[in-house]
Amino acid sequence: MSTDIGGVQVNGHFDEHFAGTVEQFARNFRNGADIGASFALSKDGEFLVDIWAGHLDGDKQQPWKEDTIVNVYSSTKTVSFLCALVLADRGLLDFDEPVATYWPEFAQSGKDKVLVWHLMNHASGLSGMDVPVTSEDMYDLEKMTSLLAAQKPWWKPGSATGYHALTQGYLIGEVVRRVTGKTLGKFMREDLAEPLGADFFIGVPESEFDRIGHLFVPPGTNENSLEVNSDPNSIAYRTFSNPAPVAEDSWTSGWKKAEIPAANGHGNARSLVRLQTPLACGGSAFGVDLISEKTARSVMLPRIDGHDLCLNVPLTFGLGFGLNRGPIPISPNENACYWGGWGGSSVLVDQDARVAMSFVMNNMFSGLLGDTRSFLIRQKAYEDLGR
Repeated sequence: MSTDIGGVQVNGHFDEHFAGTVEQFARNFRNGADIGASFALSKDGEFLVDIWAGHLDGDKQQPWKEDTIVNVYSSTKTVSFLCALVLADRGLLDFDEPVATYWPEFAQSGKDKVLVWHLMNHASGLSGMDVPVTSEDMYDLEKMTSLLAAQKPWWKPGSATGYHALTQGYLIGEVVRRVTGKTLGKFMREDLAEPLGADFFIGVPESEFDRIGHLFVPPGTNENSLEVNSDPNSIAYRTFSNPAPVAEDSWTSGWKKAEIPAANGHGNARSLVRLQTPLACGGSAFGVDLISEKTARSVMLPRIDGHDLCLNVPLTFGLGFGLNRGPIPISPNENACYWGGWGGSSVLVDQDARVAMSFVMNNMFSGLLGDTRSFLIRQKAYEDLGR
C-alpha cells in the first residue's frame, strides 16, 4: 500500500490514529533530512505502524523497498542485550557473576572481579583498546576477544560508565559464545530472529547483500560525530580513536560479513520492533515466549548512573539499555528504555504502554544515539497513542 503524504509516497500500513506520526515521518523527506527510511511501532504485540519511503540512491532511481536492510550501528547493541537476557532467563548466565566464570582467560590483568553486568552497562573499563587495531582486525573475533581478555581496565570496573562503542559487542559476544558454543550472530538468528520472524543479521550472508542499502555519509560525519576530548590521554579520546571505524567501512563486504555485535547489525525498523516487542509485552509476542516477565522487568531496574566518561552526558543504565532518567525524557512513562546508533537509527521499548518502536534510515547525521528525526517522530507517536 502506498499513500501520498504531502507529496511523499509512504509505503506500508498504519492505523488511522497515527496520521500525525506518518506526517512527521514524511516531513523528514520534504525538508531533505531523509533519503530513505523506515519506521515501525507495535502495541500489545500488534503492528500499528509499519512504513517506509524514499530511495537508496541520491538520484532517486532505486526505491527503499519493504525488505531493504541497512547497517544500524549501535542499535545493534539492543539485540545483543536481548541475547544475554535470553541466556539469563534460561539459567545459563548470571549477570552478577564474574565474567571469568564463563570466560576464564578474561581474568587476566586484574579483571577477575569484573561482573557480567559491567559488560552490559559499559562499566568494565574496556571502552577502547591498548593495542592499535585496524578495520580488518575488527572483523576478526578471535583477535579482538584475545586482546580484550589480556587488557587491563582503564578505570575501576563498576565505578563508572564509559561508552564501549565497539568493544561491548565483542565482550558480550564472547560470553554468549562460551555459554552456547555459538557466535552471538548465529545464536541471535537461530534463537531470536527466526522464531520472531525478524529480518535482522549480525554478520550478513552474501546471499542477502543485494538488499543492503548503503549509508550516505555527508562530509564531516566521521569527524563531527565523535565529539571527544582533544586530550590524547583522555578516556574519551582513546576510546573513539582505537578502534576508529569510518562510516565508509559499512560499504565493504568485510564489514557486512563480520560479526561486530555492538555496531554492524543489519535490519530495518520492522525487524528491530519484531525483536524488541517481547521485551515490551512481558516477555512474549508473536506466539513466542522469549523471556519471563520477571526477566523483562529486570531491564528497568537501574544498575548504574552518572556522567559517562566517553559520551560526556549523564546516563542511567538498567541491563544494557539506557533508562528514561535523563534530562530529555524519551517517553512520558517511567518504565521505558532505549538506545540508538551512529547516524540516527533508534530503538525504544516502553513496558508501561506495551509499545516498541524503531526508526532506521540511510542518511547519516552526526549523532551517536539518535537525532531530531527520530525524536520528533517519537513525540508524534506518543501523541497518537493517546488518541
